[in-house]
Amino acid sequence: MTTLRQRMTDDLRLRNRSLRTINTYIAHIANFARHFGKSPELLGSEEIRQYQVYLVHERHVSWSNFNQAVCALRFLYRHTLGRDLVVAHIPCPRQPKRLPLVLSQAEVLRFFAAIRSLKYRAILMTAYAAGLRLGEITHLRPGDIPSLPYLSRTLH
Repeated sequence: MTTLRQRMTDDLRLRNRSLRTINTYIAHIANFARHFGKSPELLGSEEIRQYQVYLVHERHVSWSNFNQAVCALRFLYRHTLGRDLVVAHIPCPRQPKRLPLVLSQAEVLRFFAAIRSLKYRAILMTAYAAGLRLGEITHLRPGDIPSLPYLSRTLH
């Protein structure tokens, strides 16, 4: 492991970044260095701009992958190398707005009709009707639904 990679890993750990974030950032910096065949210490803002153009126009990476690369480069130059001026003008585009997929009434009815288990159908209908996210569904308790107070007493 190079000293720069070790220093960046240590800086990420000091800031309590997850192992997954550390590995992702390190991989992006390795790809950046490999693209130019030089250490990032020898590269500057013009190379960062060229690399961004390469990611968008040649590699056609997703917005999230592009954003991760930008965040990794910002972290490296700002925190590990202490070269704020290099990253001061790194552009980061906004995430494209996408319209959500909305099912028709017939599609929703077909979906619920396909669920044979009454228990699972009730769970999914509640989640759909209330607009709950996955984390909210998994933490839902019978007492959270006002019309079911008797269930909360019998299930505890």
